[in-house]
Amino acid sequence: MKVTYVGNRDLLHVEKTAFMASGKIMTDQVLQCYDWATQMRDSGACVVSGFSSRLEQDVLHFLLKGRQPIIIVLARCHYKRMPAQWQQALDSGRLLIISTTTSPRQSRATALERNRYVAQLCERLHFVGVTPESSLYPLQQEFKDKCE
Repeated sequence: MKVTYVGNRDLLHVEKTAFMASGKIMTDQVLQCYDWATQMRDSGACVVSGFSSRLEQDVLHFLLKGRQPIIIVLARCHYKRMPAQWQQALDSGRLLIISTTTSPRQSRATALERNRYVAQLCERLHFVGVTPESSLYPLQQEFKDKCE
């Protein structure tokens, strides 16, 4: 695995909570996730995720409005041009973007590799919508001692 970084690498040394959401979420879980994201933002806690599913992107939107640290782990190579909504957090030193692959596109394999990296990196894991059929289920079971 070739890991590369853009942003504040000092964030690797703070306590981190991972956010991982299944692609299929029950409607009632969505609002709970928004509340969780707001709570994490207001507490100043560092959140780590791939922020690739729709719900994960919504959580990132809430987090970017705060001042807490954020670590985005990509399952693809770094973007040639950083998304504009990330720039302020990058400039203020509260964002770290990690790429776990040189692949130009995310695939199922690179996403699984990225998720494992996130689970190993964080002290706590927050899974949402995971069922035995979910690709996140084996990871949740393997790291259940870190799950909230």
